[in-house]
Amino acid sequence: MSVLVLSIVSLFLCVVPGDSWPGFLGSEAKLTTSESVPTKWSPKEGVLWKSTPVGHGQSSPVIWDNKVFVTSTDGPLKDDYYLYCLSLSDGAQLWKHALKNSDPVENSLYVSRAAPTPVVDSKNVIAFFESGDIVCLNHAGQQQWSRSIAKDYGKFQNKFGLCGSPVQTENHVIILVDDEGPSYLVAIDKATGQEVWKRDRTSRRSWSSPSIQTIAGVKQVLVSSSGSVDGYDCTTGNLLWSFADIGGNTGTTPLPAGPDRFFVAAAGGREGENTELAKKSNLVMDVKLVDGKWSAMPLWIASEAAPSWASPMSYRGCAYWVNRTGVVYCFDLETGSLNYKERTKQSCWATPIGLGDRVYFFGKDGLTTVIAAGKEFKILAENQLWDPDAVAADEKAGANESTEERKRAAAMFSGPTQYGCAVGSDKLIIRTGDSVYCIGKP
Repeated sequence: MSVLVLSIVSLFLCVVPGDSWPGFLGSEAKLTTSESVPTKWSPKEGVLWKSTPVGHGQSSPVIWDNKVFVTSTDGPLKDDYYLYCLSLSDGAQLWKHALKNSDPVENSLYVSRAAPTPVVDSKNVIAFFESGDIVCLNHAGQQQWSRSIAKDYGKFQNKFGLCGSPVQTENHVIILVDDEGPSYLVAIDKATGQEVWKRDRTSRRSWSSPSIQTIAGVKQVLVSSSGSVDGYDCTTGNLLWSFADIGGNTGTTPLPAGPDRFFVAAAGGREGENTELAKKSNLVMDVKLVDGKWSAMPLWIASEAAPSWASPMSYRGCAYWVNRTGVVYCFDLETGSLNYKERTKQSCWATPIGLGDRVYFFGKDGLTTVIAAGKEFKILAENQLWDPDAVAADEKAGANESTEERKRAAAMFSGPTQYGCAVGSDKLIIRTGDSVYCIGKP
């Protein structure tokens, strides 16, 4: 579910202080001391603090100044949603806000659990939940407004829940709902919670998050989701262009790949139903505006690479994909030529992060592999965040499930998972389902 191309230009208009991570996959993260982030850690060394919020959360942390914000849900029917504010320095809980779920559903391994990542700016933090509930709080934890877009626009129907995280501009938060029921892209005023514009979309099953990038001088919301890639004008919501020769793109975010370019990624699906389409749907998209007409075409295609939840990203002239078995594909960002294809030890659900002269790959089961940035594969460190043997037996597998499909699903989602990471100051903030870890130098 997870990150950022640190060397690419700003993605939105907020004025961001040093050492902040304002949204999913970093958005316009601004880091001043990233070279000091540790390369090595273990359960006994390098973990500065650990916080255990009530409930479970699949969202990533966000950071503003010295505050870390995380979401979670708790109760047999996901009865309550929570937004926590923690101190970046020591993990102390500064405040907690509870919100009643307006659309209760069984709290299980098969339904998303507080999956969308919030956004934060200099005034407020805004959390969106898969029930359709949205809440806006100031930095002191005081509620500014709340609403349910599911009540306003129609009940969500995806039986596995919703994962798409919001993005933001200076004045608006923009939310993608691609669902088997009503589907749309909506911009909401951050000050009032009122709709600014809304564009209906074809119903589909997807868990993708949008991104914001300036393309040919126009700030656009980029959406890669289950059968199409689309560019919307950020200010008006008007659809500018669409590319439909694609499939299997249901879980990743279109991160920047250079000026007027971004990544698209796709997977074959659990039963391989999208295998052939996915082979031509992992690519760098190049968008142009010529004589008033928009065109979007693949610049190059990575036919072998197919991620699970980790979005492809670029760093220091290289493009990185990591697939569901932990194989890292490194390409030349400009030409698409393969630099290397090498295996790490775990599948990655969180998107990699480039910092200094290295790239961090956050393995699903707690092993973070740090490799040297560049065209040659070199492992610098392998860091296990928790002791696998200490995981409770009832979290390890789905032995009691009734079908092989449910056993596989339970095994995939049970136990701790590294869902996402944020960078603040010289620290990594790593989110698992029930905990938040801070990695740094003592």
